[in-house]
Amino acid sequence: MRRGMHNMEKIHLYDKILSPLLTEKTTNLSSQNKIVFKVPYAANKKNLKLNIEKIFKVNVIKINIINKQNRTKITRGKKVKVSGYKKAIITLKKGQNIDLTTGI
Repeated sequence: MRRGMHNMEKIHLYDKILSPLLTEKTTNLSSQNKIVFKVPYAANKKNLKLNIEKIFKVNVIKINIINKQNRTKITRGKKVKVSGYKKAIITLKKGQNIDLTTGI
């Protein structure tokens, strides 16, 4: 074992999921067994799969990750910075779902 490997910080399961994204588009995806979460920039597919399966007790088939870039938009004549984020589209096994209305 390399030096310092045993000192790695334990990451709490819920640190990998910031919040669910609830929009009209993501609600339509739920009919295809897909759930969309906002995740930290450090999150990757392998860790997300393990964490979501542990937290919600479902089988994850596939994960797609999308980075939304920072952008500026003009509101009332002023430039406003809109910060970007990373989102994960999680495909669940057919017949399974995550009820986002109950909370965790």
